[in-house]
Amino acid sequence: MKRKILISACLLGENCRYDGATKTNQSILDTFENDVIIPFCPEAPVLGTPRERISIVLIDKQYKLISDETQKDVTGLIIEQVDLAVKSHPNLDMIVLKSKSPSCGLGTTPILNEDRSILKYADGIAAARLKEKYPNTKIISELDL
Repeated sequence: MKRKILISACLLGENCRYDGATKTNQSILDTFENDVIIPFCPEAPVLGTPRERISIVLIDKQYKLISDETQKDVTGLIIEQVDLAVKSHPNLDMIVLKSKSPSCGLGTTPILNEDRSILKYADGIAAARLKEKYPNTKIISELDL
């Protein structure tokens, strides 16, 4: 039986990053070529491609995804996309996410203060939500391969 693997779509070659580019990772394509691949991008469906950059900003002791130019809070939109993925794919064998992403980074995403200085590095908003929703599923970044 083939494994079901949710993978950040930009790693699979989809042009879904904020700048309209991709981060195709051949190692991931090769590693999971015999599995059922589920492409995942929580940003593109609701923010479009290309789009303005977003950053995680600590505001009132909460992590918020804020657009860099317009200062729009898009946290809820990204969480909704994660929840849709969870509903569509309740049973996954593994999740592979893009490092440093404000949505998908695993311990590599800069967390900024309101002055936009880096406070620390932590999980992206989508990665944190996926960890909550899939507590028994292995979740890695492309850096872990």
